[in-house]
Amino acid sequence: MDIKQAEFVTSAVTYNQYPDDDRIEIAFVGRSNVGKSSLINSLTNRRKLVKVSSTPGKTRLINFFLINNDFYFVDLPGYGYAKVSKQEKLNWSKTIETYLVNRSQLKKIVLLIDCRREPTEDDITMYNWINHYGYKSLIVATKSDKLKQSEIAKSEKRIRETLNMNNNEELIFYSTLKKKGKEAVLNNIENTLF
Repeated sequence: MDIKQAEFVTSAVTYNQYPDDDRIEIAFVGRSNVGKSSLINSLTNRRKLVKVSSTPGKTRLINFFLINNDFYFVDLPGYGYAKVSKQEKLNWSKTIETYLVNRSQLKKIVLLIDCRREPTEDDITMYNWINHYGYKSLIVATKSDKLKQSEIAKSEKRIRETLNMNNNEELIFYSTLKKKGKEAVLNNIENTLF
């Protein structure tokens, strides 16, 4: 799949603020600082489509981006960031849950995991939640350029075991710096659309 056009459409907190059409949506979720913004910018070939912050936990809204005038990428708030209040975390989780539970246009959830670390309790909860509600998922291990080639297999084993993934579930290692994994992620998304 070739992304020729990508534009920001709206930010939302509540259901009535979401785009009011029937276009398919692909949601991106992961803990703060996992590289969601960088990944979406990399996939769309737009360096500044999504703001990349040096401070984790900045994305507090659900952001909708129209891709090829055909479907949406949906950037969800990052979770698991410690330097915010419990009330703020609760607000974020409600925002995410409201979107995920009620959105019939949502066809796939891309869960980002930092390949250098073991998946957190929040990652495990999100993965189990995705499966519980029967969504198609894609696990993307970000920041793969930070690992030596010999460490990739260990990281894959750790992620698969911690999340209790099936062997047939796709796990793609991604580097936004080297664009490694980009074609595989776009192909996976394309298969969801058609």
